[in-house]
Amino acid sequence: MYARLVNRFSATRAGSWTVRHVAAKVDPRLFRATGGRFTITGKPTLPMLALTTTGRRSGQPRTVQLAYHRDGDDLLVVASAMGQEHHPAWRHNLEADPHAEVLLRGDAYPVTATLLDAEEKARLWPAIKATIPQMGTYEARTSRDIGVFRLVRASPA
Repeated sequence: MYARLVNRFSATRAGSWTVRHVAAKVDPRLFRATGGRFTITGKPTLPMLALTTTGRRSGQPRTVQLAYHRDGDDLLVVASAMGQEHHPAWRHNLEADPHAEVLLRGDAYPVTATLLDAEEKARLWPAIKATIPQMGTYEARTSRDIGVFRLVRASPA
């Protein structure tokens, strides 16, 4: 019940604003400090990870917290930007440098990201929406093609 309430609220315009302007600033720190066990709403209501990319302009590490869908050993993350008409910054960062780090349930490891092609995205999209129900709302808000990235565990450098 609680998870449905939180997930429904996050799909509203007010909820999306709260996530972008409050949770996006606090959650990555709290998520990392608790090894992925807590967010500002308590226990995560969706499968969550922290993704650290390299800023394409700054060269500095940039961490975002994202819901994910598991596909075998790989993780799929959606560049929805909550249905905004622009891509999230982390997408541009991954396109500039596909090497990143994931924090998942207290385990941090390197990944390599690839953008799914249209056919693979179409095949996986129903399962992604089942895992992350807000994607249906975000998809309806925008006319842009929402990208999905596959994160594959990489060998440590």
